[in-house]
Amino acid sequence: MATNVRSQDKARKKRLRNILGGFHESTRVLPDATVALDKNWLVEWSNSVAREFIGIPKPSDRPRDIFEYIDDPDFRDYLEKGDFSRPLQIPAPVDYSISLEVRVVPYGKGKHLIQARDITRLNQLEIVRRDFVANVSHELRTPLTVVHGYIETMIDTDDDELAQWKPILGQMHEQSTRLQRIVDDLLTLSRLETGARTEGLEVIDVCNLINRIADSARSFSAGARHVIQVECDPEVRLYGNPSEIESAFSNLVYNAVRYTPGEGHIKLGWWQRDGEAFFSTADNGVGIEAEHIPRLTERFYRVDVGRSREKGGTGLGLAIVKHVLLRHGGRLKIESQPGVGSTFTCCLPADHIRVGAFPA
Repeated sequence: MATNVRSQDKARKKRLRNILGGFHESTRVLPDATVALDKNWLVEWSNSVAREFIGIPKPSDRPRDIFEYIDDPDFRDYLEKGDFSRPLQIPAPVDYSISLEVRVVPYGKGKHLIQARDITRLNQLEIVRRDFVANVSHELRTPLTVVHGYIETMIDTDDDELAQWKPILGQMHEQSTRLQRIVDDLLTLSRLETGARTEGLEVIDVCNLINRIADSARSFSAGARHVIQVECDPEVRLYGNPSEIESAFSNLVYNAVRYTPGEGHIKLGWWQRDGEAFFSTADNGVGIEAEHIPRLTERFYRVDVGRSREKGGTGLGLAIVKHVLLRHGGRLKIESQPGVGSTFTCCLPADHIRVGAFPA
């Protein structure tokens, strides 16, 4: 009996060694740096790519702290906060010209698996794309302004010879205005993408901002007679860039007006809960199919191209919202049901919240 138990135990240990050997062999050939950490952030194991990108030497008798190899405050903060829903970009410790995308997967009892991928080439391509869009947009702005100005002059003139061209000039004016909005939004996006951190931060009276946006939205609604309701906690303020926050919030509000039928209801809210602040727009408009929601913040993505153009949208508004929130450490949550309506919620972190009555 004892012999059978010992033989079974040996067989289990052998299988475990084979499994671990297979795991180590497979991770050795991965193109990504892979590091296993214990609950105290000590390096238990790493592959050869981790030695190349992070500088972790071959395993030794004394495990070392991962922060000895990656001495980056953003990386330390990322690990200690424990929110690994989004990857982190950091320069490679061995060569700052290399950009790494770091993903962390918790496993076991307090352990973590780190994977770091070289995204230098992707970042370079993204910079080329961003610069191209910004340069083209700048080059388009001046001729568009000139063309738009001449069209307006011809529309406003009382010359009888131009009377028969007024319908065509009206269409030209409408399309040139739309092009100007696209160029302006592209330039805004380029500016938002140029830096990870926003500047010009100050304490914002959010309730005053939302009420101003609501008044503008009511004027924009005009004959559609939308009912726009505002519920706002005046003691919750936001530390951020006023123009960027206004751009994000107004884009959401104007989208709600565009895609809500006449006499529909739109509710704007601003409140604090569980250490976060939230701004939301809730409408009873046309709604969005679930399959489209993950792609809504992509530039120029439209659920209904014809309807979007008819309503004057550029297809860039939600991309602007996403980038403004990222620069403020926030995120966008989208809930929608076709025929029922949509709710867009901006979630902003605790370090951007200021509580207390705004000074008069």
